[in-house]
Amino acid sequence: MSAERQLVRVGVIGAGLMGREVASAFGRWFALLDCPVTPELRAVCDVNAAALDWFRQVPTVRHFDTDHRALLARADIDVVYVAVPHDLHEALYLDVVRSGKDLFAEKPFGIDLAAAVRIRDEARRLGRFVRVSSEFPFLPGARRAFKMASAAQLGRLLEVRSAFLHSSDLDPSKPINWKRRSAQCGEAGVMNDLGLHVAHLPLRLGWRPTLVHAHLQKVYTTRPDGKGGTAPCDTWDNAVLHTTVTLGGEPVPMTLEMKRMAPTETNTWIFEALGTEAGFRYSTKEPKTFWTYRRGKEQTWEKTDLGFDTAFRTITGSIFEPGFPDILMQMWAAFLAERQGVLGERFGCATPDEAVAHHELWAAALESHRLQSVVALRG
Repeated sequence: MSAERQLVRVGVIGAGLMGREVASAFGRWFALLDCPVTPELRAVCDVNAAALDWFRQVPTVRHFDTDHRALLARADIDVVYVAVPHDLHEALYLDVVRSGKDLFAEKPFGIDLAAAVRIRDEARRLGRFVRVSSEFPFLPGARRAFKMASAAQLGRLLEVRSAFLHSSDLDPSKPINWKRRSAQCGEAGVMNDLGLHVAHLPLRLGWRPTLVHAHLQKVYTTRPDGKGGTAPCDTWDNAVLHTTVTLGGEPVPMTLEMKRMAPTETNTWIFEALGTEAGFRYSTKEPKTFWTYRRGKEQTWEKTDLGFDTAFRTITGSIFEPGFPDILMQMWAAFLAERQGVLGERFGCATPDEAVAHHELWAAALESHRLQSVVALRG
């Protein structure tokens, strides 16, 4: 490690899928060429002691805890990443910031709007650095879209679509898990689970809806409980929000889609915007392809093949294309660089204010569904 790089010691609470992905990202950190910070995974915590065993192969991990308070009491931890069910967010996130550690939080930043506000306000009061995980804006195609939109190249905006689509719940024999229970996932259901991925770029661009009309679907009301019986499945499976964004005094339609039941889709993230002068379309279904048009006598779509164009340079050749492990590492590099105050002009992780704003959207969507009407957002 070069002398210029700052070492940041990280603890992980939640030894599941995302905790392992973080450990993997740190393990290949040397692939980054210009990140001024190097993270080191020092401690892992999970209430299931067996889940900690996978991390014993990670040479930097010194502490294996089953009580998060033990991890938070450790002096050799600077930053804590927490990946647990939504109903546990508020208590754990508050414990992290009150322990004097900085926090990298998982979406949706609390089970509902009230929880998100309490977390944000306490972190602000204590002066802790807090950001929220959202990987997809760190894809080269997403970066290209953000730059094009923020540079006002589109002219008068005509329409926007942002979506995150799965087909993971189409099988009715799939056993239930915590994301299919409102008590753990939250009343917002799929919006809590996938929503920040959809809202992150629009909110960062200032495209904040003023009106919402929501179409919410619950498809399967029960699922196998894994014990030979069935259990209630009471979260929203699909959510389509028809929203209005006011830009320059003019209303612009923006559609936000979050679906666990979208046939043929596997982790498909979409962001597109059309304007009077230009437009773009990007989808992870075509991860190397960025579509653009510019106004002329005739309008046609142009296709650009993107390479490994990431914000933080890596050893990887530009002819290759990035995958989820790469953008996860880019997101962490952005978090650590911003924490150190050296992010510069690079895109940053979702802020607590943005997390609260996306919860305001889901709260309005729930009200819209109850009323079967358009709902105005406060502020």
